[in-house]
Amino acid sequence: MSFNNVIGRSDVGGIIPTEYSYELLKAIEESSSLMRMGRRLRDMSVYEEKLPVLSALATAYFPGSDTGLVQSTEVNWTDKIIYAEDVAAIVPISKNVLNDSKIPLWDEVQKELATATGAAIDNAQLYGTNKPSTWPTAIVAAANAAGHSVSLAAKSDLYEAVLGDGELFSMVEQDGYDVDGAIAHLEMKGKLRDTRDANGNPIFNTDPSGTGKYMLGGAALSFPRNGSASSTYKLIAGEWQQLVYSVRTDMAFDVFTEGVIQDGSGNIVFNLMQQRMAAIMITMRMGFQVPNPINRVNETEATRYPFAYLTA
Repeated sequence: MSFNNVIGRSDVGGIIPTEYSYELLKAIEESSSLMRMGRRLRDMSVYEEKLPVLSALATAYFPGSDTGLVQSTEVNWTDKIIYAEDVAAIVPISKNVLNDSKIPLWDEVQKELATATGAAIDNAQLYGTNKPSTWPTAIVAAANAAGHSVSLAAKSDLYEAVLGDGELFSMVEQDGYDVDGAIAHLEMKGKLRDTRDANGNPIFNTDPSGTGKYMLGGAALSFPRNGSASSTYKLIAGEWQQLVYSVRTDMAFDVFTEGVIQDGSGNIVFNLMQQRMAAIMITMRMGFQVPNPINRVNETEATRYPFAYLTA
């Protein structure tokens, strides 16, 4: 009887396809609202990359006469930096399950990894949950600092709070941006369906093109189901193309058959050797940024932001 057999990459080759990196990254992008709605830049070649962002606008002048002097002007840029940080997850697997080739294990693993990774990314950049310090201020915190929040309790109805003059959508528009999408907690579905005009007609409908997707004030509306929707920030709207991200390293995996997995308190959750388990660790590196460049609608950076949110 042999005691020196180990499970290595060859043992998981049957459950992790060759194209796993592309498939998993694509699944994470579908699971993450921010990656799906934001704008992906070219992949990063180093840990940090600078984005030149317009910070001062040019000014034109009237000379005043045929021989009047034309004044000079300047256009300035500042740098916003994207930092690539690790996003990782560990999947412990029983060796008995691993050796059962009849189970489509990778399909289940990929689904759970994509959901977990997408939720971690969204919760970090939306609400600041476990957010890397090098990533930009979380969206709800930055929106709050810019005065871009609306309390539903302070408005006459949901329609006014979201689409009324000076309210949620208007806050974004008054800063020179267009709302191109929104995300909402699932409990908002019923509230939106129940919102009607004076004649009893529904205000919010599905996409008339027949896709079955919801539309809100002409913008696409989605209801995240990866665990990132917040019952506190019930609806977040904005110009999502202003949220950019870049990937430093695509998905990579390592296989472990020895060692322990601990929780945040240091307690051992799994002992791979004693419990006859293997563990697959998936890692990727990526970073976000919200450039928020100056524009002629609102030239004050402190009050200019492309997102706004609704609270109860």
